[in-house]
Amino acid sequence: MILVFIEHKNCVLNKTSLEAITAAQAIGSDLGLKASAVIACDKDCALAQEIAGYDLEKVIVVKNEKLGTYTPDGYADAWEHVIKAQNPQYVVMSHTYQVRDFAPKVAARFGREVVGDVIRYKADGGKLVLTRRIFLGKLDADVTVGGDAPYFVTFQSGAFRGDAAAKGSASVESMDVDVKDLRMTPEDPFQEAKASVDLTKSEIIVAVGRGIKSQENSALAQQLADALGADLAASRPICDSEWLPIDRQIGSSGQTVAPKVYIALGISGAIQHIVGMKNASTIVAVNKDAEAPIFDIADYGIVGDLFEAVPVMIEEVKKAKA
Repeated sequence: MILVFIEHKNCVLNKTSLEAITAAQAIGSDLGLKASAVIACDKDCALAQEIAGYDLEKVIVVKNEKLGTYTPDGYADAWEHVIKAQNPQYVVMSHTYQVRDFAPKVAARFGREVVGDVIRYKADGGKLVLTRRIFLGKLDADVTVGGDAPYFVTFQSGAFRGDAAAKGSASVESMDVDVKDLRMTPEDPFQEAKASVDLTKSEIIVAVGRGIKSQENSALAQQLADALGADLAASRPICDSEWLPIDRQIGSSGQTVAPKVYIALGISGAIQHIVGMKNASTIVAVNKDAEAPIFDIADYGIVGDLFEAVPVMIEEVKKAKA
C-alpha cells in the first residue's frame, strides 16, 4: 500500500496534493501497489468526497478534535496511528512547508528517514531509485533507501502534474485517532505580503532573461503576455536587478512552475532556472545564441533577436484571436 498525504486548510485543498496523488498512482503502477489518501481533520471533511473522485483504493479521514488546526505534534500523532493501522510500504507527500515541518518527526518515530524534494524516480527490482537535486541544482543524486518499510518520500512541486491524476471512484472511511497534549497553541497563520501573482497556478507564462537588455523592454514581453492571457515571470538576474518583483522569479531560488506553456525570452537556460520550469508541458525559447542550453529542453525554438521575433508573435496571436 501507498499512503498519500492530502494537505488542506479548513477542508480547502492544497492543489500540490494532487501532484502527490499522481506520483503515488505512478509508483503504485510500477510496483503493483494500491494507493490510498489520508486527510487529517477534526470532523467529517467535505474534501474527502472530492479526493474520492480519483483512482485510489480508499480515502481515510483521520479524525480528532485537535486536528482542526495544523500542529506538528497533532499531525505526527495522527500519522503514527494511521501508519501503524495501515502498514504502508510508502508514504508519499508533496514537499510543502507543512510537510517539511512534521514528516521528519513521523519518520523518526519509525526509525526511518525522509527522502525529500525528489524530482523523479525509477523502479528497479521492486525498489525505487529516487533522484534529488544537490548543490543548488548543479548535480542530481540518485538515492535508494534500505531497511524495512515504511519509506517516506516527498516530491518537489512540479515533479508531477496534478491534472494528470487519474480519475476513479474510491471509498471513504473514518478513523478516530488519539492525539496527545499539544505543546503549542496555534496562532493565526502568518500572512506574507500578498504576491501580485501565484505563478504555480499559471497556465501560460512568459519569462524574460538578460536578453531583454533593460527594464523598459520588459513592456514588450508584457504585451505578449497580455495577448496570450499569460503571466509575466523572470530569471534571477532580472529580479536581482529589480526590473521585476522577486515574486516573479522562476528557478531554484524562486518559484517552481509547471504551466501548459512556458515562453522563455532571452533566457540562456542556466540549470538554476531550468529546475524551476522544466516540467512545463510545452516550452518555447527565443534566443539569438543557437548554443544556448535552453534549446536542449525547448519543444519549439526561435534562434533570433527577440526584439524582432516577439512583435511578430504578438501580431500572430492577435490574428488567431480575431
